[in-house]
Amino acid sequence: MKASQVLLTSTAVIAAALTGCSTFSNTKPALTTEQIMEEGFKGKTSLAARLSENTASDADKQRMVYLTQQLALNKPSKGDLGSWQEKTAKMNRAALALADKLPDSIELWRAASDCKACHSIHKPD
Repeated sequence: MKASQVLLTSTAVIAAALTGCSTFSNTKPALTTEQIMEEGFKGKTSLAARLSENTASDADKQRMVYLTQQLALNKPSKGDLGSWQEKTAKMNRAALALADKLPDSIELWRAASDCKACHSIHKPD
């Protein structure tokens, strides 16, 4: 899939998830938050870490676009839904910027993927 198609698809899915569009509001995520965290964010050599270090492949970047889309479709285990939607949308936009090789995309990713900022609000005890 071309990067522009991924961007359009990603934007539509995230927008629909955030606005509660009836077309996507019943869409169930294919991956749980736990699965996404395990695959993409856990460990010093994780996909997220490779993105932050600018060592990720183009395929890695596309996978993170998908993972962040899936994350946005999930509901938070705790905390405010609005906060969850804001944080997951920011992360998806940053992943899309990386995939599209936009300027400053690594800095956007690093800011959006701040684990503590999300975990302190949304991670279950």
